[in-house]
Amino acid sequence: MVAGLASLAGLDSAGLNEFLKELRVPALENCLALETRLVNRIAGAGLAIELPHEHAHRTLADILGIVEASAMPPRAKEYAARAFTLLAEAEGAVHGVPPEEVHFHEVGALDSLLDTCLVCRLFDLIGPSHFVCGPLPLADGGIACAHGIVPSPAPAVLRLLQGVPVRGFAGGGETVTPTAISLLKALGAEFGGWPAMVVEKTAISYGTKVFADAPNGAVWALGRAWN
Repeated sequence: MVAGLASLAGLDSAGLNEFLKELRVPALENCLALETRLVNRIAGAGLAIELPHEHAHRTLADILGIVEASAMPPRAKEYAARAFTLLAEAEGAVHGVPPEEVHFHEVGALDSLLDTCLVCRLFDLIGPSHFVCGPLPLADGGIACAHGIVPSPAPAVLRLLQGVPVRGFAGGGETVTPTAISLLKALGAEFGGWPAMVVEKTAISYGTKVFADAPNGAVWALGRAWN
């Protein structure tokens, strides 16, 4: 999501790293680079990240404090706070505790702070009036996480799927993460087919996970309504 939105916004690695400074978290400064990736000989944007390992277990209050203390614009802060709150509510429901008592292992880690806050910052920069996302691909299988092996889709993803169109994916494993679906909902995504618009800019972005029979990527288009 970061690589795709950065491509639509016309940002390079230096621009993204400047946005990261707004978070005021020293470990996140100058830690990423946009790169070109090839999947089945089709080029797209990818994101290379180098972060120090940390064992911090953050609560929702800890994360919201980082967001609020950042120098991000108000709307980007609202998006990020909403995404983390949705995720805490889902994780709390899964584990049978209030959202405030959820201890984020993966979600509270540096990479998730980076992903969520940068996506929200870039989305605010682009400022679309409508955000449309196709049905989400879901697969069976297992997912390794801090709690051991859990079924795919992950329990937190299942909690967040209400009202979301999905489609089957022939491969196995995690195709939609809790962080991703919480971001889609926080950003107000409408799920459906392509909207009626005049396309002005496009991008392809890729993740790092490899699936045997499908490219692990996303197609992006930015345009203006014509009807």
